[in-house]
Amino acid sequence: MLHGKTVLLGVSGGIAAYKAAEICSRLVKLGADVHVLMTEAATRLVAPLTFQALSGNPVKVDLMGEQVHGHVDHVLLTHKADLLIIAPATANTIARLAGGHAGDWITVTALGVRCPVLVAPSMETEMYANPLTQRNLRILAELGWDIMEPEEGRLASGLMGKGRLPEPAKIVERAVALLQAREGRQRRPGGDLAGRRVLVTAGTTREPFDPVRFIGNRSTGRMGYAIAEAARDRGAEVVLVSGPTHLEPPAGVRLVRVESCVQMLEACLAEFPAADVAVAAAAPADYRPATVAPSKIKKTGEELTITLVKNPDIIAELGRRKRPGQVTVAFAAETDDLIANARRKLADKNADFVVANDVTAEGAGFGTETNRVVFVTADAVDELPLLPKREVADRILDRAAALLEDGARGHGER
Repeated sequence: MLHGKTVLLGVSGGIAAYKAAEICSRLVKLGADVHVLMTEAATRLVAPLTFQALSGNPVKVDLMGEQVHGHVDHVLLTHKADLLIIAPATANTIARLAGGHAGDWITVTALGVRCPVLVAPSMETEMYANPLTQRNLRILAELGWDIMEPEEGRLASGLMGKGRLPEPAKIVERAVALLQAREGRQRRPGGDLAGRRVLVTAGTTREPFDPVRFIGNRSTGRMGYAIAEAARDRGAEVVLVSGPTHLEPPAGVRLVRVESCVQMLEACLAEFPAADVAVAAAAPADYRPATVAPSKIKKTGEELTITLVKNPDIIAELGRRKRPGQVTVAFAAETDDLIANARRKLADKNADFVVANDVTAEGAGFGTETNRVVFVTADAVDELPLLPKREVADRILDRAAALLEDGARGHGER
């Protein structure tokens, strides 16, 4: 499956370093040419000889050590690499990567690769949740690196929490998906979105009114993530702007994480000029608190009054900025008057079509694996049966691709 592929495996000094041996073994069994890069701390947990025996290649630890691949080994390896995996990625290594450091084999290689990068964090719960670590992970995600969520379970400290390295089988599965997505882009297959850029929003937003509480909604992001995955599989370059969610981001998709509606708008405005299609599947909050208390609001009375102000309308703002040939798709999650509300949104948002659904219908709405939607355009209403969200995603992209093709013909493109 991975014959002819060169995979660099960076192993940093976390207790989960022993699991990297299984990752290496699985990659080799799939046919990959694996080169292991270790930090000095990692060698105190697992001997480099273990990885050399598994991979059949010298293990790189000392930047100033003997060069066996060429004049400058790290340059040669970065040019050969089809994928860089960093597993486990400790908080220290993540911070050094985000800061652009180049003091060990992992960081110096990461600065030079032009291939996808897969990062699998592993650390204690408090370290992972620390705002500094989360900031560093956002920096890497904004570079287009693929970040896996750590798993929950027993940690090195003996405590239970989130921070365990994902199982080697999951990491290798994610690696294979990234390599296949990259190969698809290089070959530019007959996918109807090959060479196109697709911007997708997903999930809810959180609008804080004090440091521990926020206003939000029930959106899980499943529909938007399904659209991003489907667009990737059809050859598109995909940017997924996501509010908070527990979902794993699709491999091969550039993820931009946001919290609030204002942040989501800022991210969308930065990405929209280069997009051919924008699908606004997120459910950002319509209102936000007018002020955010600097400390937790205490429970002092029977009532609490919070003044709300209107949030910006993201898809309407994109509609105002839309250039000829761009396609915008709006969503309408409704509880009544589905078609009338969708038609109103179609006009107000300057969208090419609206995907409307009744969130109270059985099997549809937030948190489900299926959806029942209606496509509303200026002159037609097309109701779909109950379908898996991935199938709904493809139906949406069918229409978007057709609109792009019509626009290309209208502008004399071939």
